[in-house]
Amino acid sequence: MRTACGIVSSYRVSAVFFFNLEHLFSNQIKRFVPTSLDQIEGVGPKTAAELRRAGLETVGDILLFLPRKHEDFTNVTPIAELQPGKVTIRARCQQISTRPVRRGLRLTTAVLADDTSKLNAIWFNQPYRVQQLGSSDEWFYFSGTFEYSYGRYQLTNPTAELAKELPVQADRLLPVYHAVRGLKSQTVRKVIEQLRPLMSVLPETLPPSVVKNEKLLDRAAAISAMHFPRDEREVEQARQRLAFEELFELVLASQLNKIDNQKLAGFAIPFEKSVVQDFVKKLPFALTNAQRRAAWDILQDFENARPMNRLLQGDVGSGKTVVAGLAARQAANAGYQTAFMAPTEILARQHAQTLAKLLEPFGVTVGLLIGSVKGKARAMLYQQIANGAVDVIVGTHALIQDKVEFHRLGFVVIDEQHRFGVEQRQRLLMKVKNEEVKLGTLDMLSEPMTIAAGSSRETGRAVPGSRARHGGEESVSSVPLDTKKLSVAAMPHLLAMTATPIPRSLALTVYGELDVSVLDELPRGRRPILTKIISPPSREAAYTAIDQQIAQGRQVYVVCSLITDSDSSDRKSVEAEYKRLKNSIFGHRRIAMLHGKMAASEKDQIMQAFKDQRYDILVSTTVIEVGVDVPNATIMMIEDADQFGLAQLHQLRGRVGRGQHQSFCYLMMSTNNKPSQRLREIEKSNDGFHLAEVDMSLRGPGEIYGRMQHGALNLQIATLADTQLIARAQKAAKRFIESGEPLSNYPALEARVRHNQRVTTLN
Repeated sequence: MRTACGIVSSYRVSAVFFFNLEHLFSNQIKRFVPTSLDQIEGVGPKTAAELRRAGLETVGDILLFLPRKHEDFTNVTPIAELQPGKVTIRARCQQISTRPVRRGLRLTTAVLADDTSKLNAIWFNQPYRVQQLGSSDEWFYFSGTFEYSYGRYQLTNPTAELAKELPVQADRLLPVYHAVRGLKSQTVRKVIEQLRPLMSVLPETLPPSVVKNEKLLDRAAAISAMHFPRDEREVEQARQRLAFEELFELVLASQLNKIDNQKLAGFAIPFEKSVVQDFVKKLPFALTNAQRRAAWDILQDFENARPMNRLLQGDVGSGKTVVAGLAARQAANAGYQTAFMAPTEILARQHAQTLAKLLEPFGVTVGLLIGSVKGKARAMLYQQIANGAVDVIVGTHALIQDKVEFHRLGFVVIDEQHRFGVEQRQRLLMKVKNEEVKLGTLDMLSEPMTIAAGSSRETGRAVPGSRARHGGEESVSSVPLDTKKLSVAAMPHLLAMTATPIPRSLALTVYGELDVSVLDELPRGRRPILTKIISPPSREAAYTAIDQQIAQGRQVYVVCSLITDSDSSDRKSVEAEYKRLKNSIFGHRRIAMLHGKMAASEKDQIMQAFKDQRYDILVSTTVIEVGVDVPNATIMMIEDADQFGLAQLHQLRGRVGRGQHQSFCYLMMSTNNKPSQRLREIEKSNDGFHLAEVDMSLRGPGEIYGRMQHGALNLQIATLADTQLIARAQKAAKRFIESGEPLSNYPALEARVRHNQRVTTLN
């Protein structure tokens, strides 16, 4: 076997190298392996530049650049003998072409042939295949799904490997790596082959007791097996080991966070049975069993002397506000204020009206703090909040302004929590008065905090691509935070409410840091919304159904993703669709238009007029995603539905189905292409929590202990579908903590756990 010394062309070792690989290699290996990949034998300037563009600069980087999948190019099937399913063929490309199908989609088709027959292949948004396959008469290995689609059998999105460059070996599978910035798998394989001797000396990062008890492969064997597997069984063993490691790091961070959070002081709000009974007795309706369970969860949390951190999930109309109102009544009885934050002024007004009806008969005062409250009225409200004259303060982002000082804030409610960033929510929690006694500390961020300012569907959304598949905030503005540590006497209890939890919140419930209560029942008389995917040929039938509903006195939402037509997109706009419907399809109906560029007062007037049934159809952007209840609205038509995320589709759908009448949601397709997975999921399910799980599997959980609310930033191998592996990791982390063994004994593990860990009661 070639030694580490023989692999490299020099012995130059930089300080950067030692920093990057401090816990990766033994001291012996550290002495011989340079940091720069261009010092590896066979890696020239061009290859080194390709690797750097993909973020691979050091030996450690590329060793931990694990394959996304493995292809068995040794099991080749002649085209004439193919059966539906995953297949591999060896063939030439006889002809290939690419064309735009619609904006944002190019279709590349080819005819592949071997000595037995021919077949069609198709790639979506891979126009580079023309240059790869069409410029030579070389043999390639193609691996993909052979299926019947669009009226014929074809090979869909196959990988393509040049046969003469493929080190086909009968004793192992071939790794396929992420094509980051055009990086080819062949390039990575060649470099990895040179570094193969180093893999055997990669140090273990998990405690030996964990490796032994869980019967895991050691880390060196797992990484080596990912790059050089003998069979599928070995790949799965390696994946299990590395996935367990990732989950163990996150779960351990979560459990340590929870231990730290329990050290924070909270407000013990005693349970007063008579107060709760009186509140429930005077409601004009009976609570569902789910509402009773959720309320009991919250009231039990209130009694603890540590802050509650609970997510209340329930579909639109399930009664989340009533549950929060009951809790606010109990808090007020104990002398504590409640802050209730909503993402829009319209929704804040609605909540203030609802809570006032529920609470003011008991002498609980409700105030409304929104942007439109100005001058003397605003100054007076500030004073009333500060001296405790207002018990429940409902508002928007105005609640987190520096001028707002609470008298005794004990309970915080965040409605539509997916619309707020981590730091926004944390800043509201910091509105507790500093006391003389320091009982807990929270580290405030030194960076500017990102604040979601509403939907970006109207203006577009920037999602930078990277190796980690980052996702961008929808629409943001920056508010600076203090760089000092903020000491507080106690943290208020937190209740976050949503119809569809964001993936990261769902992940936190899985990892055990965030408690959850689910409202899985609708109030008596409510009917589930019927959701249908509508293809272009069925559009006229949908219009007929809409007109029939209006004739019966019902109302309709039509949602578009853009305000005005765009040269860069063929999606429908509010302005164009409003004119089209008003001038042709529904000229005999009363139609209004609503979008985010309108003044707040104008938007409020239009929404109120729609609620008062002065309009039959409201053509709008996603500004209606969270808005006033319109029980008479029974149809939600979403244009270009495939352009929206699952959570947003579910939220939009929830604008209807608020009354006693059967409601419908029409997901309008712009083409005859197959509906996406997320459209199929929302068509068959009204369960917001299930949809959140699907959303998490599609988008990733985000940066679990950081700012990113979606995107696979934490997990490279593991997924939250690994429920059994998560359970194992939870038990192993608990055993490790209970053993008392210092985490500092394992520097690499400690570094990653501390990176994930974040002392906060709200994520």
